[in-house]
Parts: sequence; structure tokens; C-alpha cells
Amino acid sequence: MSLQILTDRIRNIVGNDSGLDATVKFKTEEGVVFVDSTQVPNVVSNEDREADCNLEISTKNALQLMDGDLNPMTAFMMGKLKVKGDMGIAMKIAQTFGS
Repeated sequence: MSLQILTDRIRNIVGNDSGLDATVKFKTEEGVVFVDSTQVPNVVSNEDREADCNLEISTKNALQLMDGDLNPMTAFMMGKLKVKGDMGIAMKIAQTFGS
């Protein structure tokens, strides 16, 4: 259930054109959320595909990030968020979710 909530929240945040122009995968304990923003409209799904940037985070912490209750840099430094791949894309994601 939480994965579906996370998927819906990410879909609302990225909208039709997030401007990221990359693929991103959120890997959680419940499954994955894959964002393909290389096409318009952006596609958000639960497919486990290769991505330019992989973010490993618990569903709970991901929702806290989106609510503004957890700072992305703090989460990264505390090991609650692990980034694999393009760090520049990870920084853009932090800006997109923080707005």
C-alpha cells in the first residue's frame, strides 16, 4: 500500500514534464518506482528498469522527504538515502521534490 502511495506522490510531483531529462529509480523495501523523464509526458511506473540514477531509500523515509520532514542531505549523510549513478541527477531530484 505504501509503495502505491509513494508512486502516486512521485507521479504528482514530476507531472507531465519535470525537466529532469533522465531516468531515475527509487528502490525501496516494497519495490521500485521508475521515472522516465526523457519523454513527455513523463512516465512513472513500478517497472524495475535500468536508470541513470538509482536512489535506495525506505518508503517511509521517501515519504518524509516529500513532506519536507527529512532533509535530503541529512538523509544521505546518515545513510538513509544511498545514491548510485549520476549525482547531478540526484541533486536535481532533491530540488524538484523540495519545491
